[in-house]
Amino acid sequence: MSDILVVTSKIKKFVKENAEMNTSASAIEALSKVVKEHINKAVENAKKAKRKTIMDKDFESECCAEGTCE
Repeated sequence: MSDILVVTSKIKKFVKENAEMNTSASAIEALSKVVKEHINKAVENAKKAKRKTIMDKDFESECCAEGTCE
């Protein structure tokens, strides 16, 4: 098992309150993997912009490229 980057109790509570469902350990691991992927892409975007700080726009450019922006 790798490092978990999300707060398990908060995720479980959110899912329970909003969907009345339980959350498996493997779902937490999968979510953490997705978070890591998004962070790594944001790091790349910040580097391309010659910054040492990740900003919200570094995440937005990724979701827009995927067509998932709201």
